[in-house]
Amino acid sequence: MTEPGTISIETRGAIDILTLNRPAQLNAVSPDMIAELTAYFTGLNDRPATRVVILRGNGPAFSAGAELGSDAFATPGKGRPQRQLKMQQHYSGVIRLMRSCPQPIIGLVHGAACGAGFSFLLACDVRFAAPDARMNAAYIRIGVGGCDMGSGYLLPRLVGLSVTSELLLTGRFLEAERAKAIGLVSDIAPADGLLAKGLQFAAEMLRVSPLGLRMTKQALNVLIDAPSLDAALMMEDRQQVILLETHDHAEAVAAFRERRDPTYSDQ
Repeated sequence: MTEPGTISIETRGAIDILTLNRPAQLNAVSPDMIAELTAYFTGLNDRPATRVVILRGNGPAFSAGAELGSDAFATPGKGRPQRQLKMQQHYSGVIRLMRSCPQPIIGLVHGAACGAGFSFLLACDVRFAAPDARMNAAYIRIGVGGCDMGSGYLLPRLVGLSVTSELLLTGRFLEAERAKAIGLVSDIAPADGLLAKGLQFAAEMLRVSPLGLRMTKQALNVLIDAPSLDAALMMEDRQQVILLETHDHAEAVAAFRERRDPTYSDQ
């Protein structure tokens, strides 16, 4: 039986507020939620008018992680490895889509963010936390590897190998204050002000040119693995030449000189 409405979308101008919407289950990640997230993030490639996405959870927690009793875990029997791999790839595919979609994603975490929920946060571009936020890579605590849904790739690039090893080898919880201290979250805001914090930051992103914003996310994704400084500079140089030829660049310069806000056309 499918479960519709595991996520909800609210559009405010150029900002989408994407909410994990299974509050009674602490937003546990089910196959239906994965299917809805896959459809949403895939569709963003054809929605340039949406420029920023805010990801949050409804209810007392951001996400308790994968729903252990769901169809995400294949039944025993012949062909189980193949069935399980297919499901695993559906889950991990959401992380790939989050990183490859053109829009920056702002993660707002409150309460627990465990396992798959933790990986969703890692796949965001910027994260803000409520004081009660508690995150962990719970995978290793249920008898599987600590590297799952991108955690082994994304986490060391965010906080370094030592802290990553501490978290992935034990599944221990990371509290909001320490998450800020190690740079995993940018700031801490009261739970009732967390959305306002995210919207405020999204508004800053909307003050830059649409193509410049998209290309900066794309460049960061590539440059994090650049083999050399020369390779990084070559990509940056080409990006800047493209953007210098846009109408929005001329508009941004004119607005700066005239001391006004720019009006972008994404041209």
